[in-house]
Amino acid sequence: PATACNAQSTPKRTLLALSKANHTMSIVDPNTLKITSTIPVGVDPHELVASTDGKTAYVCIYGGGSFYEINVIDLVAKKPLRNIDTRPLYGPHDITFVNGKAWFTAEGSKAIGRYDPGTDKLDWSMGTGQDRTHMIYVTADGQKIYTTNISSGTVSILSSTLIQPGKMAPPDAKPREEWVHTIVPTARGSEGFDVSPNGRELWTAASEDGVITIIDLAANNSTTKIAAKVNGANRLKFTPDGKQVFIASLQTGELTIYDALSRKEIKRLKLGKGAAGILMDPIGSRAFVACSSDNYIAVIDLKTLTVTSRLDVGGTP
Repeated sequence: PATACNAQSTPKRTLLALSKANHTMSIVDPNTLKITSTIPVGVDPHELVASTDGKTAYVCIYGGGSFYEINVIDLVAKKPLRNIDTRPLYGPHDITFVNGKAWFTAEGSKAIGRYDPGTDKLDWSMGTGQDRTHMIYVTADGQKIYTTNISSGTVSILSSTLIQPGKMAPPDAKPREEWVHTIVPTARGSEGFDVSPNGRELWTAASEDGVITIIDLAANNSTTKIAAKVNGANRLKFTPDGKQVFIASLQTGELTIYDALSRKEIKRLKLGKGAAGILMDPIGSRAFVACSSDNYIAVIDLKTLTVTSRLDVGGTP
């Protein structure tokens, strides 16, 4: 997994990538694909995100759902800063940074959590009641949260709304935030997912039967299922223009590319023994795909849909 960020004393655009085997996070110059710094992280790092200002990175230490730590990395000083104890939320796995806060899934606790860097506290959490709440997407306004629940074969949609005080409330009572939880059935093994750039659709691929489920986000229901045969699907991402969808398979090592409008397969690339994390370069017309089983990251040209180079950041990227 990787993330893009901007930070002082680093190239203007910087690529961050994890090595699960080496327990490190690499800072990479995206122009030369050269590693400029390597920083130690905890055992079993899975996903990371950079803060909006590019000064800090947050790394989830997963442990198969049993660990309870998020590493905070200073990207300016290029060193570990501190560790966040997420207990009672166990198994932090995926993480995103929205509205100045880090939102993460806690698979071991069937929940979602939120960390506020300003107060250095976990300031909110909510359970999903679903098995293996794994990946997360938060809208830019922080009002909607989407997660995949792998073993339950569902997508959770959490929508925030304000509830006004009732007639019996004290005079100084303020509106309270309430989250409405909608569960949409998909297929068992639904893990990798993404929301289309226009916010209208959510696509998720199931590792067990290789089916892609498309959810209409206006109606909050499943509208289409595609027998895509993307068995072992691990991650799914839209291209920045929303025209194509990439699905990586940890089982087959294939990268399957779909046309988002016609919902037809365009191409399959055999990257190696197993493909996992996908990062789209928003301005560079390329994608980075972590070939975890092969110990390298493949760089894909979005125009030609070919592998142009490989990046080595350590074992199991």
